[in-house]
Amino acid sequence: MSITKKDISDMLVKKIGITHAQALSMTNNFFDTIKDTLAKGEDVKLSGFGNFVVRNKVARPGRNLKTGEPVMICARTVATFKAGVKLKKATQLITQK
Repeated sequence: MSITKKDISDMLVKKIGITHAQALSMTNNFFDTIKDTLAKGEDVKLSGFGNFVVRNKVARPGRNLKTGEPVMICARTVATFKAGVKLKKATQLITQK
């Protein structure tokens, strides 16, 4: 099962009693803020959850899987996620059940 923005906004409607439009707006603004911050090259830290970190990857040699030909993979910037301690503990509890 996965969770969507609509699921999050529906939870906000239930928990705090706002309208669906307000909840969807809050949800979109939250994710837009994360996206815009990462686009500026800044990290995003969500206490108790984890960190989104911007990393610069250098160019490196690779291989075309279909043809086997060597190719050069371009340098690029990527966003990675590292789970925080509380999230790691919560997921460990799930896998132990």
